[in-house]
Amino acid sequence: MTTPLVGWTDELARARLHFVTGKGGTGKTTLAAALGLALANGGRRVLLIEVEGRQGFAQLFDTEPLPYAELRVASAPGGGELRALHIDVEAALLEYFEMFYNLGFAGRTLRRMGAIEFATTLAPGLRDVLLTGKIKECVGRTESDGRHTYDAVVVDSPPTGRVVKFLDVTKALTDLAKTGPIRAQAEGVVRLLHSGETAVHLVTLLEEMPVRETVEAVAELDGADLRPGAVLVNRVRPPRLPARSVSPAADGRVDASRVRAGLSSAGIELPEATLEALVEETVEHAIGVAAEQRAREQLAEADLPTLELPDLTDGVDVAALYDLAEALIDQGVR
Repeated sequence: MTTPLVGWTDELARARLHFVTGKGGTGKTTLAAALGLALANGGRRVLLIEVEGRQGFAQLFDTEPLPYAELRVASAPGGGELRALHIDVEAALLEYFEMFYNLGFAGRTLRRMGAIEFATTLAPGLRDVLLTGKIKECVGRTESDGRHTYDAVVVDSPPTGRVVKFLDVTKALTDLAKTGPIRAQAEGVVRLLHSGETAVHLVTLLEEMPVRETVEAVAELDGADLRPGAVLVNRVRPPRLPARSVSPAADGRVDASRVRAGLSSAGIELPEATLEALVEETVEHAIGVAAEQRAREQLAEADLPTLELPDLTDGVDVAALYDLAEALIDQGVR
């Protein structure tokens, strides 16, 4: 059996662009925000970017819907700062016209005519290249002293089923655009996304479907010459049984008389019906723990660094994001 790598590696610490993907419902937006906070620890400046139009970061940080602007949403220990950007495709296209073709006024006219929607519908890949192009601009931007504006950029990416298409669309676009600014832009995006500066992290739960989709996504990323980063295992529950007891309990072999005796020695007497319900719950818990262990073994086949985040039974608020960030820092995120 493959032994999973645990914790953040030195190679991941050198990355500046972090995409976070995962099957829907695994908590990828939450962990993208927590990762941003963890990376901002110690005085760094980090930018969170969302590309799917869901305003997930605004909800997590309890702010107004984010405009097409980089706004401060949180601070981190040691003087770090976390900003967030919601990329609006139409605004990005207008910005693109202005930057590369000096067509700011014409772009606004195109917007009134509905030409922007027409263009992105006619060439669906254009939408993704606009998004990744803006991401590249944020990563490469520097201040007057030559220092990067952001020490790291974290992107809440499309889910695992669509993430490779999102990240690799620029290759198709370079084939279509043979010359001009759009080709140069696409080539620059390709270089960044396929470089050591970029890592694609995968969020999963210890459940069959998310784990299977995670392993498949790792293979797809490898096939596209994109760099898988870490597996972030979300909502991990602490085991409540000794390891040696899991297998027999999962098979239904729980000795009710021993449970009764143990409770009695602790001064606890339970009605027979309550004891039976407790035994049944123990079996169900053991079955779940055994399934989670099989999921861990399957994840180990991906041969990626693995970090585990606790199950937050009280839900996710800003305080919980800091707790998750602290858990990531404890596992080496820097």
